Amino acid sequence: MLFIEYPKCSTCQKTKKWLDAHDVSYVDRHIVEENPTAEELKHWHEKSGLPLKKFFNTSGMLYKEMKLKDKLPNMTETEQYELLSSNGMLVKRPLIVADDYILVGFKEAEWMEKLVK
Repeated sequence: MLFIEYPKCSTCQKTKKWLDAHDVSYVDRHIVEENPTAEELKHWHEKSGLPLKKFFNTSGMLYKEMKLKDKLPNMTETEQYELLSSNGMLVKRPLIVADDYILVGFKEAEWMEKLVK
């Protein structure tokens, strides 16, 4: 299982502590140093069943500076994947990439259901 995070993000830090406290094993990946590719994002999006907008860090400064709230509705999915892959700070985090599911953003109840047996 892949845990994609930005180490300075307080939610990511909280999530990592939660994972460790629940003995969930994972491989850590720094989202800025190793940004997801457009292909990875497309695969994760399709596997997640979530709207593509859920993969955007809508509360991030970069998202706001780029005025993406107004631009995204006029972009194709391919353009959105390319945009997300251009900068890890645009991607909602933390992310869990497992064999049969994707978790985007930390929602404890959802993570508990998927990760703690």
